[in-house]
Amino acid sequence: MNKLQAAFEAFDNYNKMDPTVFEWEGTAYPQEYFLAIKLYDWILKLNPDAHEPLLLASRSQHIGRWESPRDTYPMDRDGYLKWRRDLSHFHADKATDILNRVGYDDDTINRTRQIILKQKIKVDADVQTMENALCLVFLQFQYEDFLHKYTADKVVNILRKSLLKMDAHGHAFALQLNYSAPGLQYINEALKLIAEGKVKN
Repeated sequence: MNKLQAAFEAFDNYNKMDPTVFEWEGTAYPQEYFLAIKLYDWILKLNPDAHEPLLLASRSQHIGRWESPRDTYPMDRDGYLKWRRDLSHFHADKATDILNRVGYDDDTINRTRQIILKQKIKVDADVQTMENALCLVFLQFQYEDFLHKYTADKVVNILRKSLLKMDAHGHAFALQLNYSAPGLQYINEALKLIAEGKVKN
């Protein structure tokens, strides 16, 4: 087994411990394991020549996420932002521990950390590919359940913020996915707001 395969196996085994169940097409999976596999698949669709750090980051981007629940932080915007910052560093540290154990060099580990932490989005091509892939995983596997939980305005605003993080390459893939009629309507509304340069708080 080479280092990449060993790292994937370690990441996957860790994510298989997620107690949260995700059901897809009649089969139940540990949630973060399922989403990590799908994130990796999207990375390869977006960039078939992806370098090793990007592949490593794709399988560990949200590793162990269940270990830091949102409700352990204040339930306000500041609490949310701190949770997100702390969580990204938790993922990067967990991935670093595993990559060190597998035997990766410092340059590869540091580059993988940069991608997990999403440093220099819109400038770093690998980080932008990761952001595209994260949004596409959400749109393909979580969006339709998500849109029924909130008002139309809130769904459109959240979509607008997500789509703004993507680039034209990501948008092209997003528009090829299958959506319900309301789901497609909200996406088109969000894209219209972006095109018009309109911002909602």
